[in-house]
Amino acid sequence: MKSIRQRLLIAPLLLLLTSLCVAQNDLKLIKERVVTDLMADPVNDKQVETILAKINEDGSFKGINYADLSRTASFPHGGHTRDLVTMAKAYKSKASKYYRNKALKDQIIKGLTFWVKNDFVGDNWHDNQITTPTNLGNLMLVIGDELPKDLVAQAQPMIGRANMNASGARPSGDRVVIAGILAKNLLFQGDFQEFDKIIKIIEGELKFSTGERGMQHDYSFHHRVDRVNNTSSYGYGKYANAFGEWSYYVSGTKYAFAKEKINQLIDYYLDGIYKQMVYGIYEDISVKNRSISNKANFAPHSTLEIERVMVSTDYRKAELEEIIRLRKGTAKPSASFAKFFWQSEHFVFQRPGFYTTVRMYSTRNRNMEEPYNGPGKTTHHRADGTNYLMLKGNEYHNIWAVYNWQRISGTTILQKPQLPGPDAIQKDGLTDFVGAVTDGLYGAVVFDFKSPHDGVEAQKSWFFFDNEYVCLGTDIKSKPDLPVVTTVNQVLMRSDVRLMQTGAPVTLAKGSRPLDNVKWVHHDNVGYIFPNPAKVHLSNQAETGRWSDITDQKNISKELVSEDVFALWFDHGKKPTGASYEYIVVPGVTEQQVSETAGTNRSIEILANTSDVQGVRHKGLGLTQLAFYKAGTLEIEKGVQVSMDSQGMAMLKLEGGRLKELTVADPSRKLNRIGISVTGIYTGKGDHYRTLVNEGQNSTLFIVDLPQNVYLGKSVHLKVQ
Repeated sequence: MKSIRQRLLIAPLLLLLTSLCVAQNDLKLIKERVVTDLMADPVNDKQVETILAKINEDGSFKGINYADLSRTASFPHGGHTRDLVTMAKAYKSKASKYYRNKALKDQIIKGLTFWVKNDFVGDNWHDNQITTPTNLGNLMLVIGDELPKDLVAQAQPMIGRANMNASGARPSGDRVVIAGILAKNLLFQGDFQEFDKIIKIIEGELKFSTGERGMQHDYSFHHRVDRVNNTSSYGYGKYANAFGEWSYYVSGTKYAFAKEKINQLIDYYLDGIYKQMVYGIYEDISVKNRSISNKANFAPHSTLEIERVMVSTDYRKAELEEIIRLRKGTAKPSASFAKFFWQSEHFVFQRPGFYTTVRMYSTRNRNMEEPYNGPGKTTHHRADGTNYLMLKGNEYHNIWAVYNWQRISGTTILQKPQLPGPDAIQKDGLTDFVGAVTDGLYGAVVFDFKSPHDGVEAQKSWFFFDNEYVCLGTDIKSKPDLPVVTTVNQVLMRSDVRLMQTGAPVTLAKGSRPLDNVKWVHHDNVGYIFPNPAKVHLSNQAETGRWSDITDQKNISKELVSEDVFALWFDHGKKPTGASYEYIVVPGVTEQQVSETAGTNRSIEILANTSDVQGVRHKGLGLTQLAFYKAGTLEIEKGVQVSMDSQGMAMLKLEGGRLKELTVADPSRKLNRIGISVTGIYTGKGDHYRTLVNEGQNSTLFIVDLPQNVYLGKSVHLKVQ
């Protein structure tokens, strides 16, 4: 028998060996999952034939300018390494005629040899730390164990440019991506100790980073310190999906992520990403930045990201399953919500039949992403109160080559002879009274706008209800001797344009013209109502342009393209000193419904559109929304007055003249509390408010504590007892 001493020495050794065995088995399982993912897309033998026809004797590919490594060239060299992966997948796929084809393998070796001999390093860090390491790392996982060992060793330093000390591995999306590339290479190498460290880094990146790069407390995403909204770009594929991918790969192993982290990812998907997508299905073009100038495909997003996180948790399962059904086309949109992303100055509003947004900026953030590497050179005004409206999601699909970038839907813009250069796009906001009030179902938005580009000023607001929304603007000023225009919409023309002036409605022939005394316009199931018959300009004609005109990237088509475009706008003239506008947008309606809504029995009542206050009441809902630019008083219905003791926003729900719900917000983000007085006697207090009754004046002052710190700008909603 072994002595007690011997048993004590053997036990830790057995534990270590067991742990090593478990780690090795887990690594094997994780590697199998990664490779299965890489092989999931069917191999197209015709594509492989095309690739083989392009290979030169030295291993290079025809059609790639290997000499141009500039940032604006978009690194065509990435096609070389991607094609090597495609060839490797065919070699490993039993469904391909190239399965274990020696001639194909020889060509892969030839192509890789050419690459490692030249070691192409692009001027853009992304080429070297992400593109090349991703493709070469994938190549190793698919076929690396069959390649010459010396060739594999020569490729390793190039894959190794994806490391945690790389310049691109800064906190936010790219850090997760680079860590993931490194983790895959460690799987190929079988290094479980380093793999464990990298997996912990990936898991640790899912966190709130408000005020810095990363996920904000409102579930928007900032990739850079400019605080521009990057939720649908870096915050989606390079952050959320990259994290979710690894949560799936390591699930059920010793490397599995904590369930709390995966649940937080689901919160980010549902409350951040999917609320900035049309019905949670399609990309919302209002969140796009410089990539707006790239031609895009229109299709539902994949369900894979959702299926992956559901492997590890049942958290909010019903909501995730609903998004899956929507994306697969087995369900129709049913959700209604209003959400303001107070960290990014972005408002979204959805009903089952339409989705609309308002994008803004303030002293707290910058207006737009810089046009890094060429794209987005015409995006100067894309956050100037941009208000896109989508019923199907494809209303603006690839309109951008023919788009008038100084008539962006919702904006008020000085009509300059031409836009400034790309280096003048990104600007700091000049005003701080920018925000929204919302109870999660309804909401209103305010933008005390001053253009950092050309000095145009305007007080702009939007008021959102179930079947329509109201757009108000006042005190519009400008000094340059150039026209100022507020655009109602500029969108692809999908139907005849009908309008009412005096007499019967008419169909407008194609063209562009000013129109007087317009009561309403109807186009593509959307009605535009002018409460006071207005002078507007309407264009419904073919517009032309080139994709190469809106980007400084190379190899972009210079072909002249044409699209029929509908555009409707107010021309405020040159040097306006106090111009204004009022219009109501009614989505998803017939011409007859627009005509009826525009009649004298409409539910919308515009209470005020002045430099002091803008407000709208929806009589059918008993809902009033107000934006006070300064302390003031307004009668919202007969016998009911509302007074605010400072700048601020309020939304009031009344029944029979009695206040039932109150929502307030401070767009300036300067106040600890806000005071709002309402006609009537209300006694009570709650977690966030107290009341002071003035029986002599038959009024009640609500003193409401406002959110602070990372929640500055968020609304407070009260149920009034």
